[in-house]
Amino acid sequence: MHDNQPRTITPDTLPEVITRYLTAHRAHDTATAIAAFTREATVIDDGNTYEGNKAIEGWLGRSATEFTYTIHLANAQQTDATHYIATHHLEGNFPGGTIDLRYQFTLRGNLIERLVIEP
Repeated sequence: MHDNQPRTITPDTLPEVITRYLTAHRAHDTATAIAAFTREATVIDDGNTYEGNKAIEGWLGRSATEFTYTIHLANAQQTDATHYIATHHLEGNFPGGTIDLRYQFTLRGNLIERLVIEP
């Protein structure tokens, strides 16, 4: 954990790599989305851990086709120079129909090193 409390920022001040990833993910552009990650990046989503580009690429492909939904960036926060949180509101044909998910990014250089997605 970090001692720093996250502070709210405007979504348009998120680092470019996060915005690029989120835009590509929404557009189901797996090639652009995977290019935003370090080679040894980790993604944790729905209790599953995906390590490395190949595993993350597979996760991106599955998550794009499993359900149909709309996604809206509802909030953005910054904890420190390398930690950001983007909260998304999703509505769709998944169990429950609506959910707010926190996308917790850790950056290294200009790439995403770790992404944890949880309610």
